[in-house]
Amino acid sequence: MQKIIPFLWFDDKAEEAANFYTSIFKDSKIERVTHYGDTGPGPKGTVMSVVFQLEGQEFYALNGDPPYTFNPAISFFVNCEDQKEVDYFWEKLSEGGENQGPGWIKDKYGLTWQVVPTLLGELSNDPDPNKSERVMQAMMQMDKLEIQKLIEAY
Repeated sequence: MQKIIPFLWFDDKAEEAANFYTSIFKDSKIERVTHYGDTGPGPKGTVMSVVFQLEGQEFYALNGDPPYTFNPAISFFVNCEDQKEVDYFWEKLSEGGENQGPGWIKDKYGLTWQVVPTLLGELSNDPDPNKSERVMQAMMQMDKLEIQKLIEAY
């Protein structure tokens, strides 16, 4: 059993969001959907919560009241091995959402994602401060991160 589980509060789109996310990530599934009963606070029979997994990581989504909103102070970081993965996750997660700067996306449900090539960490942590600074300057000019441009800046 996973000790720490991200808990996501949605207005009324928990099941829709869970289906969206599980359609994007491999090794993902809906584990359980519960519904409100007579005691509410939601209308009887409507979805109360959804437990789902993305890449083996468990999440709990709730349709709650009163509504709270997500903000970028909490985001999900997606490590991508190559440009194909960056492109894939960027396209899927930004569908209906908005770009928020270098590697950041706010999806259509308000969650913030960082779609980042693993190579960025290596390049930006180079012991040569000039190299890492050039990589950071190049990154700051992008929305979707482009590995080739990062390498060229390096």
